[in-house]
Amino acid sequence: MGSPVQGAVGPVAGQSAGVDKAAPTRRGTELLLLGFAAFVVTIALMLVEANQEQQLSLRIVWYGLAFLGLFGVAHVAVRRFAPYADPLILPCVALLNGLGLVMIYRIDLAMTEKAIRLGREINNDVPKQILWTTVALALFLGVLIVIKDHRMLTRYSYTFGLVGLVLLALPAFLPSVIAPTINGAKIWLKLGPFSVQPGEFSKVLLLVFFAGFLVSKRDLFMAAGRRVLGVDLPRARDLGPVVFAWAVSLGVLVFQKDLGTSLLFYGTILVMLYVATERAVWVAVGLLLFVGGAIVAYNLFTHVQQRVANWVDPLATYADAGGGYQIAQALFGLGTGGVGGTGLGAGRPDLVPLANTDFITAAIGEELGFIGMAALLLVYTVLALRGMRSALAVRDTFGKLLGGGLSFLLVMQVFVVVGGVTKLIPMTGITAPFLSYGGSSLLANYVLVAVLLRISDAARRPQTGSRPRPVPQAPIAEAHTVMVERPT
Repeated sequence: MGSPVQGAVGPVAGQSAGVDKAAPTRRGTELLLLGFAAFVVTIALMLVEANQEQQLSLRIVWYGLAFLGLFGVAHVAVRRFAPYADPLILPCVALLNGLGLVMIYRIDLAMTEKAIRLGREINNDVPKQILWTTVALALFLGVLIVIKDHRMLTRYSYTFGLVGLVLLALPAFLPSVIAPTINGAKIWLKLGPFSVQPGEFSKVLLLVFFAGFLVSKRDLFMAAGRRVLGVDLPRARDLGPVVFAWAVSLGVLVFQKDLGTSLLFYGTILVMLYVATERAVWVAVGLLLFVGGAIVAYNLFTHVQQRVANWVDPLATYADAGGGYQIAQALFGLGTGGVGGTGLGAGRPDLVPLANTDFITAAIGEELGFIGMAALLLVYTVLALRGMRSALAVRDTFGKLLGGGLSFLLVMQVFVVVGGVTKLIPMTGITAPFLSYGGSSLLANYVLVAVLLRISDAARRPQTGSRPRPVPQAPIAEAHTVMVERPT
């Protein structure tokens, strides 16, 4: 009897709880879903080309293989450097990026036909977007390698905040030769043949700063000030972060005429503040400041008035310069698509200005209809929910705030884009994450995804540490006799 007991105790005594070899990493699930995303993208490319050119060319084979190869490398990187990361995040990103490539390719075909008819130079954007995707995935890989633990970001949170502010404000203070005004907004830096939008990177850097700041100063925001009408208002000296975020957002709106970045930044900071304190009064104070700033901006700046006029009645300003032509054309396209869509390659999304950037969701809504748009929003929802789930599961407060803030940033960005295209809110002129053409947005969003995967890996990774070693006991047959005195 003694031998089996000793054999059972032996492995337990020497077992370490460092990384549980039996814990599933779900990387096989991720690879399977990436293969499904590549299949969907390839079929979509075939449909576009069949409807546009009535034949299939070798270009779609090259595009499909490039897509599969790029995300195969990304999968290997996640398997190596973040093996316990959520298996749905990367496939959702791959599917969104692939559908973006499909729509950009579809618009390229339409623009090529128009250029040939008018005798203009042909300029295709798909090869450039594939190049930007390659660079973005290389940056994604670099972030996974360098940031081995998301908590190390707290050491540089104030530095990130300073750099983020500089990048956000830089275009406003540079001459027009370097920082031109494009589509009414001064948010770009022209570096030779390339254009960079530094505000895309500043959003991620400023979120890291605010997450670190709220962790270190959380107790200040939990203290209540004066009680008014049954509500515990915050103390005046603790309003600094909200006032700071409000001032930065208003400054972006005033000097750069960038309503989208202003709204994204301010809304995300309010949500992070609420998550850190669980006090709704902070959101109420922030919304009051937002309403006040919006009223002031509307009365002082003509470009804000123009955006609101286009939103209220785009047909009334249809023929005006900077008027409602763009939003009206988008609404016409969505109406043409209806529930089921016109079919990939069978619509006219090229009639909408900037159809491959700001209005790419209008192109998708026209050709895939309400059903396709709903499916697209569902993919975004799954991506954001998996990020928030990782934020809830991670064991440190900084990771919870940062993961929640990054996930909400994606949700807020999609809401602003789709809300503007469908005339739910005024048009803001920002791009849809992973869908729209443009390098700055892709680079910044892949950095965001890399940080989310790092947080997810920390949340799902088994606990480390040594288990207590059981104290070996002698067999009963060899135990000493003990005299027990009966109580009287």
